[in-house]
Parts: sequence; structure tokens; C-alpha cells
Amino acid sequence: MELRQLRYFVKVVEHGSFSQAAAALGVVTSALSQQVSRLEGELATRLLQRTSKGVLPTDAGLAFWRQAQLALRHAEHAVLAAQQARLSGHASVGLAPSTASVLGLPLMAAMRARYPEVRLHLVESLSGHLGQMLGARQLDLAVVFQVEPAHGWSVVPLLQERLYAMGRRGLPGLPTTKRIRIEQLTELPLILPSGPHGLRALVDKAFARARVTPRVVAEIDGLSLLMDAVSAGLGATIQPGAATLRLRSDEVALVQISNAHAERPNLLVSLSDDELSPAALATRVVLAEVARTLVRDGRWIGAAVHES
Repeated sequence: MELRQLRYFVKVVEHGSFSQAAAALGVVTSALSQQVSRLEGELATRLLQRTSKGVLPTDAGLAFWRQAQLALRHAEHAVLAAQQARLSGHASVGLAPSTASVLGLPLMAAMRARYPEVRLHLVESLSGHLGQMLGARQLDLAVVFQVEPAHGWSVVPLLQERLYAMGRRGLPGLPTTKRIRIEQLTELPLILPSGPHGLRALVDKAFARARVTPRVVAEIDGLSLLMDAVSAGLGATIQPGAATLRLRSDEVALVQISNAHAERPNLLVSLSDDELSPAALATRVVLAEVARTLVRDGRWIGAAVHES
């Protein structure tokens, strides 16, 4: 039984005529008659009596008509409740600086459009610090690059990012090709985050696998300042493609590092579903959708959606 059949039947009773009811509903008479006949078949009883002057409800039809009207009103109220109800509350999301540069504003725009009553709290910090904040229940969810075993957390692989050597064109040691292996970057003066930074650990591991030592000339633990230094030609860096949005010069060249392990996993980590509010659960869904859309549209440089 469908709501459409109830609407058709109620209209026929109201107008006392299939043709008039069909005109009011904007359907052909044969389709209307077929749906009412199907409804009578499902109920195994005659609802309408055809006469020379039109149609009249039978006793069963009259009883059914009263309940059908009530059911349609309830359905209309349900639709109105769904349309008028707005998810409210707040959700706190942690993003690393490079991730925030590509994901932050699109996430805010998507949440504003879909859930305008949800207050979004964005925190930009290092991946390791975001993990600590999750553990302290200061965040609902975050995009991080590695996760220590933690009971009860939800961990979903989101995407993979390739790493790039970035430097001002003409910088000594900077390759002019589009792709390079990391062992060919030993003469490149690098500006990198310091040891505790997750990206630094990833870069050091990639150099160690290639059995070469990088030439690190400076360490900066702040993405904006680091990319300013690169734009100024003070050195090159190794970063995911998302970091290019923090560049202040179009004279910076990107060279993709082709080594198999020169990539960074992005993990969508949150508190357990039982601990998340409806607003936070909705935000987690929207974040994943926005990230995949950015990758699909080519707006997240060097990123590929994780294939489950």
C-alpha cells in the first residue's frame, strides 16, 4: 500500500467521480482507476460502488476513507517536521595546518549550507597534538596522519597524499623534472619541521630507506612561516601538495617524489559513536564527503581517495 494510492482514493471519494479526481490530481483517469483497483485488491474488499452518476464509497470504503484521511495528515505532519527540524549543537574538528589549508574553508561552507544551526569549532594544530586533544575529549574528530592504539576510537582511512619537493625556481639542487626519487635530493638545501613533527618523521624515514642523508639547513615548526621562507628562496622543503595553498609566490616549483613510501596517510579519527553527539556524527559524514569531492575535482594536489 502506497501513500499515492491513499491520496487517489480520497480524491475520488471527495469528487464522487474518477474523471474529476483525475483532473484535480493531474493524472489520466485510467491510471487513477488502476491504482484504486490495485488498492481494493490488496485489501480484498470493494471500496467504491460505481453508479450511473459517478462513484460512492461502500461501507468498507467509508470506514477506510476516514482512516486514510488521518494517515495522510500524519504523513504531511511528518514531512513538515522533517523540513522544519534543524540539527543543532556543536562539533569540534582538528586539522593539521596543511590539511586545514585545503579542507578548512570547504568544510565550513558545506556545514553552513547543510546544518546552519551546528556551531563548528575548528582547531589547527600538529597531528600529534590533535591526537592528544582527542584523548582528552577536547575534540570530537580530527584528520591525523598516525594513530597510537587507543581503545574505543573510530579510525577510518580517508586518503593518501604524495610528497613533493618545493622550492623557488633556480634554487641550487632543485630538480627541473616533474618527478624525482628522494635519493636525488641530497644536495637540495631543505627547510623542514623539527623532529617531533609527524611529517619530519615521514621524510626522515624516506631518506633512511634510500640510505642517504638530507641536507637540512633550517627547521621551522609553523607552516605559514616555512612556506614564506621557501617562497623567498631561502631553501626548499618537502611537503604534501596541500601545503602549496600557503605559498606566497608563483615562482615555486613542485617536483613529485616518486618513491613508494613518500606519501602520507590521512586518517579520519573520532571518538566512539556512542560518545559523539548527532551534530558531531553529521560533521564526520560531511567532512569525509567534502574531502572526497576535493580529491575528485582535482583541488587537493597529489591526493588519492583511500580504496577500501
